[in-house]
Amino acid sequence: MPLPKQKHTKSRRNRRRSHLALKVLALAKCPKCGQAILPHRACKNCGTYQGREVIDVLKKLTKREQKKRRKELQEQEEQAKTEKPLSAEEMSKK
Repeated sequence: MPLPKQKHTKSRRNRRRSHLALKVLALAKCPKCGQAILPHRACKNCGTYQGREVIDVLKKLTKREQKKRRKELQEQEEQAKTEKPLSAEEMSKK
């Protein structure tokens, strides 16, 4: 088993590890329900991708859960529609 001939310095170790930092995820909003999703992925909340339903999220639920879930989805869609875009002044305040 080979052994190192010299000690590696802290700066060399840290330079090697400089690319291991975590990166911030770029989240987007689902156009239908407003939930935060990863780009190029189907929404886990409503099951849509590019404006069409690709996953039936209500399929595995019981009838009572389906009714409750449909009501929640409708409320989320209404909230997403009522949100107004921020003006330049409002953006500068945040």
